[in-house]
Amino acid sequence: MTRQFSLVDVFACERYAGNQLAVITDATDLDTEEMQAIAAEMDYSETTFVTGEQRDGAWPVRIFTPTDEVPFAGHPTLGTAAVIRDRLADGDPEEVVLDLQVGHVPVGRESDQLWMHQQPPEFGDRLAHDDLAAVLGLGLDQLDPDYPVQVVSTGLPTIIVPLRDRDALTGIDLNLDAYDDFVENREAKLIHAFCPDPREPEDDIAARMFAPALGVREDPATGSANGCLAAYLSAEEYFGSPTVEARVEQGYELGRPSLLQLRANPDGESIAVEVGGQVVPVARGELL
Repeated sequence: MTRQFSLVDVFACERYAGNQLAVITDATDLDTEEMQAIAAEMDYSETTFVTGEQRDGAWPVRIFTPTDEVPFAGHPTLGTAAVIRDRLADGDPEEVVLDLQVGHVPVGRESDQLWMHQQPPEFGDRLAHDDLAAVLGLGLDQLDPDYPVQVVSTGLPTIIVPLRDRDALTGIDLNLDAYDDFVENREAKLIHAFCPDPREPEDDIAARMFAPALGVREDPATGSANGCLAAYLSAEEYFGSPTVEARVEQGYELGRPSLLQLRANPDGESIAVEVGGQVVPVARGELL
């Protein structure tokens, strides 16, 4: 039987930028092995599968990289919500809720932006700056000593690495052997490096994300990692306040410029995290 799919560019300001996503919209009877094979065939950083009709207000969705299933990822959440709104949902709902392995994740619309409310952040270990310098192929003096290297998770544990400037960011030369050794016994496989030195004057941060252990050498736009970054910026009061409203550019080194919008606010004992951006349709087709 044929199966319908959509291709979209997420966190993109125009077509053929941002992060590519394939969404299989009728995956009800696919098993895990078949989904993994399709994700490997698509070979995007993630492919998503809508595995049934809406129930209890949420759409069941599974997310796969080319090599693994993951419980949460940001750009697949945003992109899948856009496809569901356009192709599957009745009417034109202001909010679409995805039922993911991490729980229900709502995605709302504000003008031409979609915004996802991520799970409350969990702050893990603080790691040695020199270890991450070795993994990233940088000198220790290129990391910012005023802020910690820290594991943060809003569903997918991520190592947040503060750098001094964009020369350090663009100079990253990932040491795969050092990376493999470093993450081998860690749940956190994503490394998200950032600096306060963006290319565009209206932006606040430039970032890069690496996750070879998940089959993604480098990602052009990473909603989950930037949600972790938003929580980190809030906790560290990086901009002088726990309230964060920031624009993050990513993907320039891959020729796919991306723009992610971050919000973070203290919420009782936790931090409320939102990540927003645009989703641009690219193609529709059938799997044979």
